[in-house]
This record gives sequence, structure tokens and C-alpha cells, in this order.
Amino acid sequence: MSKPIDYVATFVAGRGAALNERAVSGALYDAGLMDAGRDWLAEDLAVDAFLSGAGHDLADLRVRLQAAVADDPIDVIVQPTMGRRKSLLVADMDSTMIGQECVDELADLVGLREHVATITERAMRGEVDFESALKERVALLAGVTLAQIETLLTRITLTAGGRQLVHTMRANGAHTALVSGGFTQFTEPVAARLGFHETRANLLEIADGALTGAVVAPVLGREAKRAALVELRDVRGLPRDATLAIGDGANDLDMLREAGLGVAFHAKPKVAQAADARIEHADLTALLYAQGYRREEFVE
Repeated sequence: MSKPIDYVATFVAGRGAALNERAVSGALYDAGLMDAGRDWLAEDLAVDAFLSGAGHDLADLRVRLQAAVADDPIDVIVQPTMGRRKSLLVADMDSTMIGQECVDELADLVGLREHVATITERAMRGEVDFESALKERVALLAGVTLAQIETLLTRITLTAGGRQLVHTMRANGAHTALVSGGFTQFTEPVAARLGFHETRANLLEIADGALTGAVVAPVLGREAKRAALVELRDVRGLPRDATLAIGDGANDLDMLREAGLGVAFHAKPKVAQAADARIEHADLTALLYAQGYRREEFVE
């Protein structure tokens, strides 16, 4: 008879909030669970609660604990205790590693932000095909100059915790890749600021220093994101469990499902529901706590 798999539930306080033993005990009680011990990874911020796998299904544990913290500014990530520290990070960019949707920022230059943002939102919710929506939006950007794009880069804000996530994983031997349905004009400087090893994204067609309104084929969309994760994993000989993916939109779903741990970050409802874990309150350092890193181990 095989030994039950043991699990760990990592509780992380949302930004500006605090966590204590009472809140953790209350969540476990509401979920009908008892832990076999706790390990505080950061005082008042993050704690591991270790759960016996006997009689429990991972999907059921996730549902029960998610429901238990639903009314509190607390995120909880539940996973097998073994293999939680990852060797590959694959991350989406727009509204995940940065605070903007770059195509919407470009549309602002031609006075079409509201129109394009509506299409973006529908695409991220999975209501329209990503590739068709991308081509439709880019067609409206014809004439935007490279000089204008350069000015936009100064408006891009990095998501809190992103640099710590990337640099800490790199310092511990993980490979990091920014894989975006956005554009190389943004992903390359953003990847450099955050410290990613590499980036993959769509290429905008340019003529005479301006956008033509076309995307160079092939379009990097939902399937291509998943394929990128598989390629990056396989070339390094990593098992599926050694991979971590994070994103917020419908075009990230296949990538999240392919990863050992797929995390929806401040995501659309359809994505949050389908992912292994969701971060709705904390910043990106929650993904370090989920891997068992202590606050003092973070690389700034």
C-alpha cells in the first residue's frame, strides 16, 4: 500500500494586511482540516501549514481552503510538499509582471484606448479568439512610430515582487523566461529590468520607422505559450513538477495547465477558476513563499 502524499498549504497575507496564528487556525477549521505543524516563512506575512494526505484529494483541499479564506485578504496555495521548489519559471508579461496592457498603451497614442481596451478585456476573458483580437487591435496602430514607443516605455511599471521573484529563482539555479502575447519592443526592455534569462513575444511589422499595422507571423498566442513551456522544460530535462507558470488571461490557460504549478495572478475569473492556485491579494513574492523560500532568502 503506497504512502499518502503529504501537502503544504502556504498562507500569504495580502499587501498591507497581516497574518496570525488565529487566522490560519480559523481557515483550517472552516475547511474541516487539521495541520501537522507550521513553519513561518515571514513574520505576520507567510506561513506553511503541513497537511497529511491521508483521506484527502489535492483538488478538494484547494477548493476547501480557497473557500475558507474567500472573505479575507489572504491567499492560499496548496500543493504536494515534495517538489515545491521549481527549476523553471515561465511568466506572462502584461498585467502580470507589469501593471499595463501594452497594446492598450499603444492605442492611447492614436486616441483609441477605450476601444482597444474593450477588445483586450474580452480576449483576456476568453470571449474572443486571441489571435484574431490581436490582429484587429494591431491594425488600428498603423503609423505609430518607434520614437513614440520609446516614450511609452517610461510609463511601464513593474509589478511589486517581480524582481525578487526572478532574481531569487535565478540565484537558486532556476531558468526564467518571459513569454508574452505582447510585443518584443516591450518584452525585451521589461525582461532586462526584471532579470529574466530570455523572452519570447510577437514581432510588430515596421516600415520607415513606424508600425504598418501587421504582426509578423507566426503569432505567439495560447498554444505557443504552452509550447514554449514544454520546449524550455524538455531542453533542460526537467520533469513537469519542476515548472512554475504565472499569468492572468485566457491565453495563459494552456501554459498554466501544463506547468507543475500554474498560478493565476490577479486574474480573470475563468483563469482563476482553472489554475492550480490563485494570487488575488499578495504581490509576486507569494510565489517565492509558495516554494518554501524564507523572507531572508529573497534576492533584492
